[in-house]
Amino acid sequence: QVQLVESGGGLVQAGGSLMLSCAGSGRTFSSVTMAWFRQAPGKEREFVAAISWWSGDNTYYADSVKGRFTISRDNAKNTVSLQMNSLKPEDTAVYFCAADASGSYYSRRSYTYWGQGTQVTVSS
Repeated sequence: QVQLVESGGGLVQAGGSLMLSCAGSGRTFSSVTMAWFRQAPGKEREFVAAISWWSGDNTYYADSVKGRFTISRDNAKNTVSLQMNSLKPEDTAVYFCAADASGSYYSRRSYTYWGQGTQVTVSS
């Protein structure tokens, strides 16, 4: 059974940092694109960041997080991480790990596998 399990969410003050991790099991994810999405209450799930598996792990970010968040992967451990710095209250959301995009990396419909999500709350 293929699973993605997120960890590292929590409550942090504005300006603070958190690191999210996503551990994959049931198959290797070293040759697929992996990504993070987030969903705030009453809003649609939106793209945050993605990392490809070809050409040296290219990374992609939503404009709202560019320069503050960094996505990385450890293929040996089958994990992907999201380092979040300079957090803002508007970053508050449930963050989801996704893997194996068959289409556009920024579209949630492209991904085959999803984690259950981890809550990130940023207080002002």
